[in-house]
Amino acid sequence: MTAAAPLAKATRIRLRDLSSPAMRAFHFSWMAFFVCFFAWFACAPLMPVIKGEFGLSRDQIANINIAAVAVTILVRLLIGPLCDRYGPRKAYTGLLLFGAIPVFGVATAQSYESFLFFRLAIGAIGASFVITQYHTSVMFAPNVVGTANAAAAGWGNAGGGATQTLMPLIVAALLLLGAEQSAGWRIALLVPGVLMLVMAWVYWRYTQDCPAGNYASLRATGLMPDGGRKAGLRSFKRACGNYRVWLLFITYGACFGVEIFIHNVAALYYVERFGLSLKAAGLAAGSFGLLALFARALGGIASDRIARIRGLDGRTLLLFVLMLGEGLGLLWWARMDSAALAIVAMLSFGLFTHMACGATYALVPFIDRNALGGVAGIIGAGGNVGAVAAGFLLKATPDTPSCLLILGGLVTVSAVCALAVRFSTEHKTREQQLFEQAMAERQTLTA
Repeated sequence: MTAAAPLAKATRIRLRDLSSPAMRAFHFSWMAFFVCFFAWFACAPLMPVIKGEFGLSRDQIANINIAAVAVTILVRLLIGPLCDRYGPRKAYTGLLLFGAIPVFGVATAQSYESFLFFRLAIGAIGASFVITQYHTSVMFAPNVVGTANAAAAGWGNAGGGATQTLMPLIVAALLLLGAEQSAGWRIALLVPGVLMLVMAWVYWRYTQDCPAGNYASLRATGLMPDGGRKAGLRSFKRACGNYRVWLLFITYGACFGVEIFIHNVAALYYVERFGLSLKAAGLAAGSFGLLALFARALGGIASDRIARIRGLDGRTLLLFVLMLGEGLGLLWWARMDSAALAIVAMLSFGLFTHMACGATYALVPFIDRNALGGVAGIIGAGGNVGAVAAGFLLKATPDTPSCLLILGGLVTVSAVCALAVRFSTEHKTREQQLFEQAMAERQTLTA
């Protein structure tokens, strides 16, 4: 079982509250996710410089982009069940500590091969997303869990946009202080590694697994069933047998996978296609990631709002509309010939992309409450499968615009998967009862 906590889940999101376990988990999970995403994509905006230093070919750059997201698939599949077994607090702390090692390592790379190795290892920290979504899912009630999941993930995702803007600025500052360019980007890459170590201490010190406490203590006192060493494996197997998981695996690959892909290629795309400077390209690419500050949360909020009227079917319909908008917007972006129009098109399709990510994980807590870790991990891995597939597509196409056109068509078609997610009458009735109970508890607290 995922969690059987005697203390009620939070029915409201109080942003200025750091006294409740739910809000501490909310704030520190998005902060940890932000730091992990900052570290994960720290190399991307510096690729024009790194490309010159190592003399990288287009094919080698594609391999680096694929490596950056490939290992995340495996780690995301593992981390969800590990959250079920050990709790999100231990899982996040461990990921932050061990993930900092390759972040420091990439700054010492002396060849394409060593850089590729560390870039592959850094991909493990992309699993931080699954822990963030797991932690907010066990802390918040059905009436606000979609908003909580989307807001925490969106603010954390903004780390991918922040790094596009900040890393070139950090390098520029180091150059002004007298550092050589070959040393500047290496020193800059030490910053996210240090931040990860700091965040590991904060997470361990100030969070707990669920509203009632930590899983280990709850199991020791009999307040939570001990699933044994195979609890995580059972969660994974149960999730694998649910067809809805695999449909959302595809949709998440088509929205979050595209988001990751854009993070990796956008800066270089603007430099090579439109002749922008490294700083200008970083600002343009960063604007896409910074949409996550509000757009992903907007997807979760919209999902929670429509659920009040149309229940779970409303959540799936919203996801379909957002996926369709993303696909059509991506086709538009691929056809732009001026930098200004390209940025407008990118922001337009980016809005749908981030909202679709939020709407997907607004559905995740309702797929199977008894296998939350497995469900969250598999669907999260779908995002990286999509990114890897996009990376191979880039290698197989003659140029980036052609790749984007094909990708836009595939995303548009994948929207149908959202409509195919269906729930039994019994399932919808049970979830509606939990939703109404949460709303009643919220009204009681505010009366």
